Amino acid sequence: MYHIITIERRYASGGHEIGKRLAEALGYKLYDRNILLEAAQRLDIPFFKIESLEESSSGNILMNLSKTPLGGLAGNKDLPLADKLFLEEKQIIEKAAEDGNCVIVGRASGYILREKENILRVFVYADHEKRIQRAIEREGIQKEEAENALKKNDKRRKNFYNSFTSHEWGDPKYYDMYLNAGKLGIDLCLKLLMEATKG
Repeated sequence: MYHIITIERRYASGGHEIGKRLAEALGYKLYDRNILLEAAQRLDIPFFKIESLEESSSGNILMNLSKTPLGGLAGNKDLPLADKLFLEEKQIIEKAAEDGNCVIVGRASGYILREKENILRVFVYADHEKRIQRAIEREGIQKEEAENALKKNDKRRKNFYNSFTSHEWGDPKYYDMYLNAGKLGIDLCLKLLMEATKG
């Protein structure tokens, strides 16, 4: 039985919904955007600054990832604010993994916990048209807006992941399961993950 599931996902692929439903079905705690919000609160960063901060990493954070047992800020006071934000997120993720029974969506969690045992690392994607359709339905936006949202959010996630890790975002070799939610559908992906979680 896996007690930690991490899910990275392309924007509007259904990965967040799958993570949320999986956590509910397993009775696990869900960590998603709340990781970012908690980290921002710890650093007293206004909500409207969060996205731009994530896109402004120095890219030199790797050497700072293990400065403290939980990757906190001790000894890292002079880091750029974006890097401090990431280290706070890392600390929250590592604490969640210590507690166990959790589903963690995004935040490079699979990479952060790459040496942890009893973890299932998942990547969820879908083809372009399925994601456009989902973005239109979910966000209530027009197709052109959906196209822009896909480009913006995929770029932001990729830049975030690649800035803070030594891996390439979405590379299949770094995941235990690679799910095409556009083709399989949310329900089947959930069933497959439920089975996989049993180990």
